[in-house]
Amino acid sequence: MRQLTEEEKLATVMVYTNDILARGELIAKENMRVSIWLRTQGVPNYIHLHKPQVISFTGGTPKTFAFSEVFIPTVQVAAFHLAPPAQEVLDYDASEQNRMMQLMDVMRTLWLSIYDAEIANPHLPQFNMQVPMLLVNSNYVTLGIT
Repeated sequence: MRQLTEEEKLATVMVYTNDILARGELIAKENMRVSIWLRTQGVPNYIHLHKPQVISFTGGTPKTFAFSEVFIPTVQVAAFHLAPPAQEVLDYDASEQNRMMQLMDVMRTLWLSIYDAEIANPHLPQFNMQVPMLLVNSNYVTLGIT
């Protein structure tokens, strides 16, 4: 990995696609909020992770791989978040009263914020994680309200 400049930082993130789960380090601008990065302009075509640990779900049994670097096509990303215990300030005011999620018939936002998310995987029963904020790609999720 190259030397970071004074204007850069490393952020450990988790990236999910239909086929893989990857945890690795992302080089980001020092003043960037990594948790909402995919909703900003100028997101590259590939998410470049350093020292990633990758679990592949293709071919039946999950397989673990370690790489020095990996490039994940951004269009294939279903979900993205900071790896715990890292946190950033949420993108809403938690003290706002009567706040509720309302779904629109027409959504023009590709990335949706999900708060207080619990993440599990049926292929990895030991994988269970709670995160304060998760970005999900609206093209890859189905939302239900109970």
